[in-house]
Amino acid sequence: MAKRKIAPFGYYFKYLDNIDKGVRDSKEFGSILILQIVEEVGEMSRAYLAEHGRKSTNLAAQADETYKQEMGDILVSILRLARIKKLNLHDAMMYSLKKIEKRKTEPKK
Repeated sequence: MAKRKIAPFGYYFKYLDNIDKGVRDSKEFGSILILQIVEEVGEMSRAYLAEHGRKSTNLAAQADETYKQEMGDILVSILRLARIKKLNLHDAMMYSLKKIEKRKTEPKK
């Protein structure tokens, strides 16, 4: 029996279906997720700087989650927003990867 192929991110979208049941359809949920992404990026930045010496005296940041854990929070927030807005993350990723690749091969003058 052949294994069923799951689309990229499909597993996570399915997992989030249960977590976000009932709230994902509210009009303000997308706005909440945008703010959550911004918050998580700030937390990840704080944790990264605490771990890598720039803010080594910030004991509160060091006691919080690590920047690696915060990165997961950012990814989940992005997945949640993509799911409710029905965005194709594979297409979005490929667009960005090709844009970065183009910058390398065709630098601005």
